[in-house]
Amino acid sequence: MRCPFCGAQDTKVVDSRLSGEGDQVRRRRKCVVCKERFTTYESAELNLPRIVKRDGSRVPFDGRKLRSGMMRALEKRPVSTEQVDAAMSRIQRRLMSGGESEIPARRVGEMVMDELRQLDQVAYVRFASVYRQFEDVAAFREEIERLERHPTPEAARQQMDLLGDLESKS
Repeated sequence: MRCPFCGAQDTKVVDSRLSGEGDQVRRRRKCVVCKERFTTYESAELNLPRIVKRDGSRVPFDGRKLRSGMMRALEKRPVSTEQVDAAMSRIQRRLMSGGESEIPARRVGEMVMDELRQLDQVAYVRFASVYRQFEDVAAFREEIERLERHPTPEAARQQMDLLGDLESKS
């Protein structure tokens, strides 16, 4: 690994450990020449399917574009970067595990909405409004009503906790 400080080819691994959800190796390195330390991340290069857009064109999967869309929906919401990283990893694992060489963009959008629904309902509605091209307030209302009918597992668990509290008081 070339040193990013002096360009020397000779660096030494000082420490290695798993990073993320165990699908990445974090290595601390030290340059033999200038003695500077730096971190590298190593992950398997896996073939993600090509994305088939609505117009029929095909583009390579772009994780940066996916993250950008999720971050726009999550702007000013109480969701950590680690939670976003975990959601991204789950989406990418689902894409790879399908074994398909191409996948419709619509299915990727649905995966993103599934993840956002678990992370933050406001972000979910934001993303859905753009993704599903809501035309009016009625479309927002329908989506919110759908969310209320099908709460996330966390929301359902909180409701059950409240019911338990009520039963213990009576």
